[in-house]
Amino acid sequence: MAGSAPVCCLREIRSIMESPMDWCFAEEGHSQDIVLEKQVFRSKVLESHVQLACSSQYCAFPLNGNELCIWNIGINPVHQPLHLIGHHHSITAVSFGSKMDPLLVCSASRDYVIVWNLDECTKKALQGITPCGIVIGTLLGIVLYVRFSPDDQMVAACAGNRIYILNAKNEAVLAELEGHLAPVTAAEFCTWEKNMLISVSEDRSFKVWDCCTGVLIYQSAVLTAFPLLSLFIDEEKKQIITGCADGQLWIFSLISGHNYRCVVHINVKKEIERFYSKTGKYLQQFGEIQNNFKLSGINDTRVEETVETSLPILRIEHCDKPSHTDKEENFFPAVIARYLWIGSSTGLFIINLANFEIEAALHYKDYSDLSIQFAGSCVLTRKAVDGKVLCLLTSMFESVIALLEISPTALMRAQKNEFLSYGKEKCLLVIASCSLLPNSPLNTESLKKSSSKLTNKKTLGPKGTMKDQPLVFHNKIKSSGYTSAPQMKMFSPNTKMKKTNKVLEWKNNCKRKNKEYPLENFPPTKSEREISAAGKPTSISCIQYSGDGEQLACGLADKSLLVFNSNLTGTPSVFSASYFPKLSHVPCHFGKLVLYCTGHDGAINSVGWSHNKKWLVSASEDKTVRIWSVCNTEPALLLGREMFQRSVRFAQFYYIDKFILLCCGAEFHLVNCYLDISKDDLKRYKQKSVCNLVQKFPMASTVEITSLSAVNDFYSYIVLAAGSNRALEVFDLNAGCSAAVIPDVQSRSVHQICQNKGSAFSTQQPEAYNLFMTSAIGDGIKLWDLRTLRCERRFEGHVNRCHPCGIAVSPCGRFIASGSEDKCAYIYEMHSSTFSHKLTGHTESVINVAFNPSSAQLTTATLDGKLQLFLP
Repeated sequence: MAGSAPVCCLREIRSIMESPMDWCFAEEGHSQDIVLEKQVFRSKVLESHVQLACSSQYCAFPLNGNELCIWNIGINPVHQPLHLIGHHHSITAVSFGSKMDPLLVCSASRDYVIVWNLDECTKKALQGITPCGIVIGTLLGIVLYVRFSPDDQMVAACAGNRIYILNAKNEAVLAELEGHLAPVTAAEFCTWEKNMLISVSEDRSFKVWDCCTGVLIYQSAVLTAFPLLSLFIDEEKKQIITGCADGQLWIFSLISGHNYRCVVHINVKKEIERFYSKTGKYLQQFGEIQNNFKLSGINDTRVEETVETSLPILRIEHCDKPSHTDKEENFFPAVIARYLWIGSSTGLFIINLANFEIEAALHYKDYSDLSIQFAGSCVLTRKAVDGKVLCLLTSMFESVIALLEISPTALMRAQKNEFLSYGKEKCLLVIASCSLLPNSPLNTESLKKSSSKLTNKKTLGPKGTMKDQPLVFHNKIKSSGYTSAPQMKMFSPNTKMKKTNKVLEWKNNCKRKNKEYPLENFPPTKSEREISAAGKPTSISCIQYSGDGEQLACGLADKSLLVFNSNLTGTPSVFSASYFPKLSHVPCHFGKLVLYCTGHDGAINSVGWSHNKKWLVSASEDKTVRIWSVCNTEPALLLGREMFQRSVRFAQFYYIDKFILLCCGAEFHLVNCYLDISKDDLKRYKQKSVCNLVQKFPMASTVEITSLSAVNDFYSYIVLAAGSNRALEVFDLNAGCSAAVIPDVQSRSVHQICQNKGSAFSTQQPEAYNLFMTSAIGDGIKLWDLRTLRCERRFEGHVNRCHPCGIAVSPCGRFIASGSEDKCAYIYEMHSSTFSHKLTGHTESVINVAFNPSSAQLTTATLDGKLQLFLP
């Protein structure tokens, strides 16, 4: 009969069916059920490189070359398995249909592509009638991959360099897709775009097709030097994920308007090494590999050289979120993570799609009783049943096929390190949740009281008598008035007094807005205004808005400090070195500095506003920290070169303006200060501002602190410090010590820590303030949760290879802005790892960004000294 193939009836075969045994993975004295080998089959021929199929009820695989074996997982294996024979050549690809009623399975070989209806085949076999399949393709060549369309009406068969779109009901070729330069290894239908098909090939590229018309929609560049082997379509995020033969993963966006851009590139081999280094198994795992090499006669092998040269990504599949332990039930994560199974020749790995890190690893060699130690192909069920997933494996070197049952929850629980666990004895929170300790460094007395006591004391001689003072005539001594005209009007107010423009401007700018920050608005993406901050191209080192959003402070590389109106209009206030005389000596009395202020002599590294918007603090390469009065641009305090041996990287107000935090070298300083710009007419050159060093906090095992961050808008005991050793250290200033250390935060030194501080005009959940971000050259942006000390998400897409590009989080906590070296700024949404908007129009690299805390505004700063304002 045309369109059908000869098949044999149901029969029992002689296969090695080992009794199911439950193997456990022991760690730290606790035994956890990880994997169960449910069934083992032996074939007469090697079935190493074939496409397998597995669903929640059935698994399908070739056996003895040309036999299609169907194993029903849910029933007693009395009449198991079902064997369907219709191929003359070895079966190379098997796939289940998308629908369950009826459940179809497609098998392909060099001679035929056959579609089987499992319900009909089972019924006919039980009745003693020969089951029949429908031949939908003949002599297409070596078929490496088959896939049903979402409606089960079409089948894509990848044979050689071509993809054949076949009718699933009869033998008809609907379209022939030709364009790949090497064998096509995988193809998937897009579920939300009708007639869209994506394919990957050994030519190291992927292509997007219209499978009905045969038109090529998009073709990527060559991604790698190794063949692409696997493909997965993420329906929720509208992304494709492909893996190659060398352990590399690429994620591309299929969202309309994204132009198939790359979201992230993941080196799975490196992520596995990082995973073992975090869980403390790195030396154990690679030590075993090294011993194996020694047994093979290979000596003097370093640990780094024992890593296998190839880690083929054989399969990519969705992984349900593992259930948490009892300690985690009341924990609300900052990011709802999604996971993927990565199937390789050596094991299975669970990867987090938010931070792109390995969460768990199952190496076949760790379970000595497993029949397969090195896999040639694998497949996993998409959905877990009772918390268990099924994995079907074929051996690379033996004619063995094994069916495994794996518990992802038990696997992740067994490998979770104490450092990364949720149930820590001491949970760190940004918002202060307890009172100050009696011996806390933050419990220091304010200098305002002590300074007022000192000024009220009279200077007495040895015997208590008043010390002689020189006679000074001063303008406070009023004239007798004999030479002036008599005043005709008594108590007449002087209405002609002129207030300076700076004072008026200060009062106007300090008026708080009565409106709230728009929480549901679109991000600011429309360019409104661009100005040049300096007369010549000068790098803008730092920018920061005041707490009321009315002013913007900018620190420049030419030693200048400018304050602009938030709308970038009008003339900025200038704080420059040319305005003040230089003083070489800074007197110090009993630890309290009586200081004299001058302008900076080096590039400004950081600038920060006080909580009351009256003061600015700036740190510079000239080894000084200066505090300025905003209303009249006068200096109030100088921490000079005698205090610091190196340049000051960062300075800010802390604990609602009670302290100053600054970092220099490998330590940061907690400084208590009292600011007063009023002058005594008798001692007009003497400042009344004083400060006192409370304590120094060294960062362990680092040469220099590269970034520092703390909250000043509300009471918080937490200070975050990143060092040149790529570590991040969390300090609890209430206890006055280090609370936690996160090693290897990024691949390079962190150049900025950005906390989610919110603003006075927006409201967020208390848990949201525990989020902070880190940025490093060449390693993107990472989002961290202080409660778990884990990286929750990575953001990639901007270009940052040379210059430190700044980052900022919006007051509503929904958006993240980043600078970039491609003369653009990027806006990310907190729940997505790829950027949502790309802000163009800059003339140089964007190295700093800042959100307005009171309105939906974004300001960018470039390497050539230009500021650009963006509105929604």
